[in-house]
Amino acid sequence: MADFPDIVEASLQARFVSLGVRAEDVEERFVRGAGAGGQKINKTSSTVWLRHRPTGVEVRCQRERNQSVNRLLAWQDLARKLELRQTTAADQAQASRELVRRQKRQKSRGQKIRMIQSKKHRAGIKSQRGRPERD
Repeated sequence: MADFPDIVEASLQARFVSLGVRAEDVEERFVRGAGAGGQKINKTSSTVWLRHRPTGVEVRCQRERNQSVNRLLAWQDLARKLELRQTTAADQAQASRELVRRQKRQKSRGQKIRMIQSKKHRAGIKSQRGRPERD
């Protein structure tokens, strides 16, 4: 099993372990940056690009001029994105369970009374319509 890069501190490694992310699942590349910066941007590969292969989550970081700082920031961003993805999936599953629970529960007595009153009111309106007379 490949280890995480030395730049990834122990607390960040623990986050990845809790997410079930292995180091060999992450593809890391150093590419040239884009945007303003002139010769420095065009000559050095200080931008760090990470991709978690199983989920397809990608992170690209060029906030700083230093590659090692960008590398650490990119690993932190990747951990944040994967955590967000995991919590979002858990929240959606919980919301769908709650929706089913609300749909299946019995109506309260007050709700039943209001529903019956509404039906009677609607029936009264419809009964006043009458049928068209034929000549």
